[in-house]
Amino acid sequence: LPQQADQGWAWMVLVAAVVLQGLTLGFPSCIGVFFTDLQHEFQATNSETSWFPSIMVAVLHAGPLCSILVKCFGCRFAVMMGGLLSSVGMVSSSFCKSLSQLYLTAGLITGLGSCFSFQAGVTALGYYFVRWRTLANAMASTGVSIGLTLWPLLSQYLLDEMGWRNTFLIFGGILLNCCVCGAVMRPVKFALGSLLKITCFQVLQNYLAFDIFCQNKRYQIYTIGVTWMMMGFALPHVYLVPYAIQNGLEERRAALLISIIGFINIFIRPLTGLLSGQTIFTGRRIYLYSLAVLLCGLSNFICIISAEFSMLIFYCVILSIAMSGIGALTFQVLMDVVEMDRFSSALGLFTILESITLLIGPPLTGLLVDITSDFRYVFYTSSFFLISASLFMVLSFCALEKKNKLRDTSKVPPDKSCVRLSNADRRLSPTCSASQRTDRTVLS
Repeated sequence: LPQQADQGWAWMVLVAAVVLQGLTLGFPSCIGVFFTDLQHEFQATNSETSWFPSIMVAVLHAGPLCSILVKCFGCRFAVMMGGLLSSVGMVSSSFCKSLSQLYLTAGLITGLGSCFSFQAGVTALGYYFVRWRTLANAMASTGVSIGLTLWPLLSQYLLDEMGWRNTFLIFGGILLNCCVCGAVMRPVKFALGSLLKITCFQVLQNYLAFDIFCQNKRYQIYTIGVTWMMMGFALPHVYLVPYAIQNGLEERRAALLISIIGFINIFIRPLTGLLSGQTIFTGRRIYLYSLAVLLCGLSNFICIISAEFSMLIFYCVILSIAMSGIGALTFQVLMDVVEMDRFSSALGLFTILESITLLIGPPLTGLLVDITSDFRYVFYTSSFFLISASLFMVLSFCALEKKNKLRDTSKVPPDKSCVRLSNADRRLSPTCSASQRTDRTVLS
């Protein structure tokens, strides 16, 4: 499809990608609105309730599953299959009688559907855009911010009017629009494989880059740092609304906090992407990324200091700015540390490890809250993981660069001026090694 790239129908695909990212990546942001109601409905602890959004977000990041589906059946099929699964999951969840059933329906099935729709949509965008690919990806990512803004507001309104079960039923209908977006994505000519032809070893080699992880120190450091960071990154999204409600804030105003984060993201994320693209940051984006992670961690102390609405708004503003940097730079930094011909493999292992910590972070923190009965430990925990991850990445990359410079210095060829010195001068010259000392009689 080279003749159709960057023009005509490609822009319709871009619009579909914006909607897809709002429907998929933006959707988990609204789960915090239902946290208290679900907890009361099923008489569950904070830890038990938090498994629901954790499973959804973790499965959403399970990239290799979608890669295999796209390779076998194409982007359009994967997006539409994802929309169908997301809808079935949410409709089924409205009839759940226990939290364990909710884990399976809204958590696993809807999360898997969102994974298929989102990742296949991004892949299709890469086929339809070549010259304007960077711009297209930046514009598509605004869909996440729009979703972060609208989902919590819609959720709180529907929850007040008809309860969480009917709201989940309506969400099932809304998520079917992923199928419409998939229909827009006309098939692109690329080799289709057959899953019976793919061995387990080939899957691991193609989609889980263990060899890169062992050999590429920069990729190793970055992957470990981001995986550790994700233990605390999602905690405010899950617990901010319950924390605000526990401190006496009205439910509508509590839901507004998540929308504020999304609204600011709409403007800051593209600006961060443009800033990081400047030549001055070439090879240094990891430090800009670490700075955003550090700011995200430090911002949590605002919530610890005060739970007043004005302070929580201030917290959301700072958190949103930091999140914009993290969201805009995560994949750019990954492209900096691995070669592009192995990027898809590196991304597969990266997202799998990331999803593991996204899965266990909120429930473990919820257990801590259950023991202490204090939601402030959510923000203490989040700050610990974010700040330590930021320091780990900065110090590790600095040490690696210093080591590389020393190695390069040791490979510098000997100074030819040393051979012109006399024997006495050479003995006094610290720059001339023994191997460089040449007898004067030879020079003469």
